[in-house]
Amino acid sequence: MPEDGECAAACGSPVAANISRVNGRTKRDRSLETTSKTERKRRTCDPSERLSCHKTQDSLLSSASGYNKYRGILNWCVVMLVLSNARLFLENLLKHGILVDPIQVVSLFLNDPYRWPAACLVIVANVFVLVALYTERQLSKGSFSERLGFLVHAINMGVLITFPAAVVLLLPSVTPVGGASALSIYTILFLKLYSYKDVNLWCRELSSIKVKKLSRSLSCESQTQAHVSYPGNLTIRDMYYFVFAPTLCYELNFPRSPSVRVGFLLRRLCEMLFFTQVLVALAQQWMVPIIRSSMKPLEVPNHLLWLMFFYWFFHSSMNFTAELLRFGDRQFYNDWWNSETVTYFWQNWNIPVHKWCLRHFYKPLLRRGFSKKVSQSAVFFLSAFFHEYLVSVPLRMFRLWAFMGMMAQIPLAWFVGRFLRGNYGNAAVWISIIIGQPFAVLMYVHDYYVLHHRQEVDGL
Repeated sequence: MPEDGECAAACGSPVAANISRVNGRTKRDRSLETTSKTERKRRTCDPSERLSCHKTQDSLLSSASGYNKYRGILNWCVVMLVLSNARLFLENLLKHGILVDPIQVVSLFLNDPYRWPAACLVIVANVFVLVALYTERQLSKGSFSERLGFLVHAINMGVLITFPAAVVLLLPSVTPVGGASALSIYTILFLKLYSYKDVNLWCRELSSIKVKKLSRSLSCESQTQAHVSYPGNLTIRDMYYFVFAPTLCYELNFPRSPSVRVGFLLRRLCEMLFFTQVLVALAQQWMVPIIRSSMKPLEVPNHLLWLMFFYWFFHSSMNFTAELLRFGDRQFYNDWWNSETVTYFWQNWNIPVHKWCLRHFYKPLLRRGFSKKVSQSAVFFLSAFFHEYLVSVPLRMFRLWAFMGMMAQIPLAWFVGRFLRGNYGNAAVWISIIIGQPFAVLMYVHDYYVLHHRQEVDGL
């Protein structure tokens, strides 16, 4: 039969619960103290025990030991990674000499300095932003019907995704790097405007009030003012805050940090500049000569470049932008490196895209009656399309390797989730990361050099 304190705790009395916990701890402490004294006394009295240096215990690396402090092994792996890459770098330096040329990077973006095609594409993107804002304003005032507004949005976003692709494919002066940069910006803008359309539609569905006089958006104002409500968010300032904010999901009132931390901002800026130089140097010194001469893409440190790009973009760059705009939500990634399933990796390595897919694609499909498996497959299909879009169009080659690589994640996710657990699942995820998308992108680059630098390759 339970004691009075335990009964009182079960009935919800906080005082009695505290008394019960204290009594429980006191009894356990006394028991442990008595056991410890007995053990010491037994060892003191028994000569064989006094001379013993062994006890029953598991090896640290056994799963039964419960040991999980592997920081030293992790440091060893990092040191081995650095040393192995340093050896390859020295071999590359002795064979090819110093190939790093920062000036050459500018020419990749601007083949024709008088036309600046990639920069012009980015400037033209403002037209699509203003069309989306104008459409939402007309919808808020009742000047556009919902059907007409949907049609305008559909045309606007359809042109938004096809126009830059057509320019990159038809205009020879657009370089692969400049085209990839412009298409990345247009893809981000497409996802942002889709979210902007959805959220404003939800606001109209929740409120039947339509005013023709727009109040000033407070999502860009100081925290002393009240939160904005629809349609007060439909201003140019609010729209462009969302365009530059490090998120793909629109809100009327974003979480804001109290102030800009100058020290934090400068550290992120230094990281951005440093890793930009490292990525460019590795690409010029390591990737290009290997692809041009030996045509052995497996020797290129593409995985190392991918990890550096992840840190540069998701940590340094996005935190820099968030700090500059006082954007409060800084969860741009989660612990994807501990992923034991492929699904967990894709849910946690790119949080902004995951939030967008969950909010604007996956859940709407579920509400329309589609099953979870069909909805998840549709999300992978959409991701595969944009991966192929961002690689094939700038290189003007269509191989479908990026698309097939993403679609292959569906059976891989099923296999890893069903047959592999724990460390084995984590190892499988890392293998898929190393030989997955970075390798597919490298194959595109390999074929690009084969097609466009055949004479250089044959002469070496």
